[in-house]
Amino acid sequence: MAGIGAPELLIVLVVILVLFGGAKLPKLARSLGEARREFESANDEAERASLRRGSDPASPATPPAPTAAEREAELARREAELARREAEARHQNP
Repeated sequence: MAGIGAPELLIVLVVILVLFGGAKLPKLARSLGEARREFESANDEAERASLRRGSDPASPATPPAPTAAEREAELARREAELARREAEARHQNP
């Protein structure tokens, strides 16, 4: 993989100067700097929030797996809801 040397960098800078003009370059550099600062600030805030939750900032925030009792309770709740809906449908359409 080839690195960018001085001649290549000079060509890129000349192309940028031609595309944007001398008057717009400071404004462009300023807006790029502000965008970078905002990105870093948001990234730092997300990292702090992750640490406040007590999780590792490198790992995704996943809820703990439900226990067998919780799965059974959820299944029973869904079955009861389904039975209720079926009873309502039979009552509406005799």
